[in-house]
Order: sequence, then C-alpha cells, then structure tokens
Amino acid sequence: MKGKQMLSMGWGIMVLFIGKGLYAQNNPDVINYINTYKYLAISEMQRTGIPAAITLAQGIHESEAGNSDLVKRSNNHFGIKCKDEWTGDRVYHDDDARGECFRSYPTAADSYKDHSDFLKRGSRYAFLFNLDPTDYEGWANGLRKAGYATNPKYPQILIKYVQDYNLEQYSMIALGKLKPSDEVVSKGPAGSAVGQPAGGGAGIVQAQTYPEGEFQINRTRVVFAKAGVSLLAIADQYDISLPRLLEFNDLKEEDVLTRDQLLFLQRKRRTGTTEFHIVQEGESVYDICQKEGVRYQDLMEMNQLGPGVQPAVGEKIYLQGSAPTRPVVTRSVN
Repeated sequence: MKGKQMLSMGWGIMVLFIGKGLYAQNNPDVINYINTYKYLAISEMQRTGIPAAITLAQGIHESEAGNSDLVKRSNNHFGIKCKDEWTGDRVYHDDDARGECFRSYPTAADSYKDHSDFLKRGSRYAFLFNLDPTDYEGWANGLRKAGYATNPKYPQILIKYVQDYNLEQYSMIALGKLKPSDEVVSKGPAGSAVGQPAGGGAGIVQAQTYPEGEFQINRTRVVFAKAGVSLLAIADQYDISLPRLLEFNDLKEEDVLTRDQLLFLQRKRRTGTTEFHIVQEGESVYDICQKEGVRYQDLMEMNQLGPGVQPAVGEKIYLQGSAPTRPVVTRSVN
C-alpha cells in the first residue's frame, strides 16, 4: 500500500514522484481509469457504504491508474497484502520490504469487492462507517489514521484526486442524490474532462472524455474519432483494412462517420472489465458495447436481449456473465 514513498522529501518534490507523476499533467490514464471503473465503485458503495469517491481515488493511486506492475500481474487495484486470513491466489512484489505477498484476483471486479470487504470487516476501520458517506476528507484522513498506508501525505493524495477529477459525484449517484444521466463533466487538473454532460446519450459522447490518439478500453486498442472523418483514412493510419475496421465496430459500409464515436482497432472482447454497466439516458446497446469494449452479440446474449430492444435507463447490463434476469426494456431501434 505504497508505504515508503519519498517520506523524507517535501510535498512539492514528492508530487513529482507519487504515482509516477499522475498529478503532473492532464493525465489520460486517470481519465480512462475513472471511466472504466466508476460504476464498479458505485456498486460497491451501494453494497457496503464505502464512498465511491474514495474507492476510485484509492484505485487510481494504488494502481497508478491501472499501470502498476502489481495490477497488471494480479488485478490488485488497492495494494492489499495477503495477511493471515487470505487463502486465495498470491503474487510477490517489492513494497515496504522485498518480495512481499500480495493478493491476486481473477478480475478487477474481484479486487474491488475484496477491497470493500477488507474495510468493512476490519475492526480498525469500523469508525469510518460512522462518518457521513459524503465526507471524503474524513474518510481519507481516517484511512491514514487506521494504518491503511504509511505515507503521511496519503489523505492529501486521495483528497486531491477527488477534487481534481470530481469523484464526489459518483458517491452522490450511489446515494441516489444524482441519476447516472445527471453525471456532469468534471475537470482534471489541466481541464481534462471526465464523464458525460447531463443528458448525454447516443451519439453525443463528448470528444474530450477520451485521450487523443490511440489508447485502450478493456485491453483493446481504440481511438476516439469525430463525425465526418474518413474511415478509410483511419484504417490506413493504423494499418488495418477498412473491412476489418468496420467489422471490429459493428458498422455497415460507410465512407465517413456520421457521429462522434469510439473506433476499435482490434476485435472487442467477449466480456467486460467490470461486472455490469448502468444504462444512461439516451444510451443504446451499441453505445454500451463501444464504451465497455464488449462484442455486440455477446452482450446481447448475456442480457437476453433481442434485435430492436432498448434497455431502460438505470438498468444493469451485465458484462461478465449471464444476467440473472432480463433488464426492463423499451422498444427502440439500436
């Protein structure tokens, strides 16, 4: 849990090193991390009461926005060590000492669930659950007081992420004080946008939500392209054939994009990074597939959906296995 992190240095110098410089600029990895895991953090808050804002801030910091060696090897997003009670898979990683034992998980969702359970069941963290769930500063300071991390600047690190990237709105969504469709664009430290504007929906995902150039969603190469761009030009730029580009994105033959959208440069995966996606206002099944990097047909089958069926706003769309029940739907053309 990021123990000996420049403890003898001043804050101004230490900022340059924490999380490999994640504060230093408008960081697309942080934005991508939030967009990937925000609904998982919301779900865990609804299940256990741990503020989604704190969960996301810890995940960003502990995993270096999904780029740390530990998270890549073990899906361990929160730096949780094995401890005596752990009976699951494990990996060994240098932290406070060389070759320490860390928990290993099959998926990111398992890591998020175990993080919630770790705090909920730990007696030293019990006092945190008496705090107002919107008191992210209290939670950040409380985690340090309870010994989650040895870095004396740990609370400031978490608080800065919450404030810079407007993470508190995800706690408000979990509490029902905001609807998913009310998610507002939040600004990163250099004006980076996170989330969608209120009322966002199909065909109006904002370009600034995503990094420029190639990045990854669900471990798959993707770019964000604007309406009017030549699909052939994109195919040529990234050295793939136009038919393959169309196939990867479930597009019919067309010369230019008719709307701003994500374009995958590889075949999307059969399952998603998180357990489920919450349907937002105006969001189609196709939009969800593109946002989550999941193949259209597989998502339809997992959720018992047929052609022309649109899930209702607020419904859960399962991304990693069969939905227990079919979501409430409205009839609409996807």
